[in-house]
Amino acid sequence: MFKTNKAFSSFSVDDLPKAKDFYSRALGLKVSESAEGLELHPAGDAGVFIYPKPNHKPATFTVLNFLVDDIEKAVDELKKTGVRFEKYDGEIKTDDKGIHRDGGPSIAWFKDPAGNILSVLQNDQH
Repeated sequence: MFKTNKAFSSFSVDDLPKAKDFYSRALGLKVSESAEGLELHPAGDAGVFIYPKPNHKPATFTVLNFLVDDIEKAVDELKKTGVRFEKYDGEIKTDDKGIHRDGGPSIAWFKDPAGNILSVLQNDQH
């Protein structure tokens, strides 16, 4: 039924101006603004819609993944823009840079200003 329909994902934030600054300045994405919220324009056809929600609660899971060719470079570049990577030490462990490397893709998680979890991810299976 939906094979030919476009789809997009969405999630909420508690402060649209902070979100717009973060996604455009820190992550370097093209961001459009409308009365309803923000639309992110990453590479490819799929857009991402961000909407304001006064009683916003950050997601406890990853809401947006960015595929990268070189995770080391991506982490280093994002750190220069002020992004802080999450550190995990449990079933999922990250190294000193905040990168999880335990089979499968290498991945590093960080949060937007609203506390939503995002990631950069490198597919190591070439």
